[in-house]
Amino acid sequence: MHVHVVSGGGKAKFWMEPEISLAMSQGIPTHELIAIERIVKEHRDEIEEAWRKHFNH
Repeated sequence: MHVHVVSGGGKAKFWMEPEISLAMSQGIPTHELIAIERIVKEHRDEIEEAWRKHFNH
């Protein structure tokens, strides 16, 4: 399971399992990636629930 993030002129992908980690990024500054990762961690349950609902899992 993963989540894609689009921000300004860049994009990133975070793995959700086994732990939240950055898979790739392009054009997003490090300080923004740190903030985005914090947000993903704070909203992990909501993101995973939406993912399962979207993909019928």
